[in-house]
Amino acid sequence: MMLLKRAPHSPTQCVRVAKFHIGPPLHLRPSCPPTPLPIPAPRCAVNACAVRYAVTDAFRYAFNCHCSQCRRATGSAFKPFAGIERKALRLTQGGGQAMIYGDPQAAHDVHCGLCGSLLFSVVREGAYVHVTFGTLLDPPAIRPAAHIFVGSKAPWFEIADALPQYDEFPP
Repeated sequence: MMLLKRAPHSPTQCVRVAKFHIGPPLHLRPSCPPTPLPIPAPRCAVNACAVRYAVTDAFRYAFNCHCSQCRRATGSAFKPFAGIERKALRLTQGGGQAMIYGDPQAAHDVHCGLCGSLLFSVVREGAYVHVTFGTLLDPPAIRPAAHIFVGSKAPWFEIADALPQYDEFPP
């Protein structure tokens, strides 16, 4: 959200100051004319991001992964993802701005170079990608089937749904 405030050098000139606000609506001083407020894109696959992809909605499996690597990559308690053959996903914009973490010839994560969002992980010797649900614009037909790697889940998080839970990979 952009707020308006008076410039310190001028009692009448207004300047924009970037600031995030949580709480009740803010009221601007009448002497500062309102200006359109830019709305940041909440997800990487939306308009403002540098990297975009297209993927077929033919996912083979979906899980909520609680391993420490997925928690670190997403900054959350788990990573909801769907797996599909790598050839079903293609970058449609900004491929040169993708940030790759890991070995580009083996398993690695692909992030947006603008916002840092984790888009997908390349896994299984490069044959599959794990697409993060939060970056999909349309809801996929598949839903997570289980929680995996709950043996290393965050101790502060309680799983509250009825999905099966596995300490590592499912059988």
